[in-house]
Amino acid sequence: DIDHLNLRVQKELVEWLNWLKADIGFDGWRFDFAKGYSADVAKIYIDRSEPSFAVAEIWTSLAYGGDGKPNLNQDQHRQELVNWVDKVGGKGPATTFDFTTKGILNVAAEGELWRLRGTDGKAPGMIGWWPAKAVTFVDNHDTGSTQHMWPFPSDRVMQGYAYILTHPGTPCIFYDHFFDWGLKEEIDRVLSVRTRHGIHNESKLQIIEADADLYLAEIDGKVIVKLGPRYDVGNLIPGGFKVAAHGNDYAVW
Repeated sequence: DIDHLNLRVQKELVEWLNWLKADIGFDGWRFDFAKGYSADVAKIYIDRSEPSFAVAEIWTSLAYGGDGKPNLNQDQHRQELVNWVDKVGGKGPATTFDFTTKGILNVAAEGELWRLRGTDGKAPGMIGWWPAKAVTFVDNHDTGSTQHMWPFPSDRVMQGYAYILTHPGTPCIFYDHFFDWGLKEEIDRVLSVRTRHGIHNESKLQIIEADADLYLAEIDGKVIVKLGPRYDVGNLIPGGFKVAAHGNDYAVW
């Protein structure tokens, strides 16, 4: 164990981080198991090494109901993520992985797409509250891959990417999906839509529809994304929009 309250430990870790920046060329940090030490300590490391980007892994359990599925209201869960960023310094480079969105998206993709509209009409994850500080993802080395601890439904992974790559927040693509699953071209097509239309971490999200079999949203008035098996959505798509990417139960205009 590392005693992060020990001043010598703090000093040596800061020196190591600055060596990684100056000599090796790293410019951002990922704080693994950030629950294991306080945000005040993380703030010391960030303030004294000045990375251009920092993201924390704060993985806590969602609130579940008697049916074993996440409650619709996950405010306490995303508040914990927001609190960490607040304490570290909201104006700095600190962000957190949006585990709230991950957990809700896992279940929503299985025919419960209504979950993607929160009680306030916004996105139900951290991206609904503070998208500039939310790093969205479908799976990572813990949840997917060989550890398989909280995997996204494997036959619906592209629905997950269609969501995070068109929505506000900073999307993160999983190495396994991109290189090992043969999804590189499909992910690239959706990613190119984000890039081409300048969708960014604070883009404006308007949720048009959120039912069991259909989620439809417009981003910055430039991009529309559809998840789910329902196909009769032509009446909901404004004129002038053309399909730019599509696949199993998703489409992007």
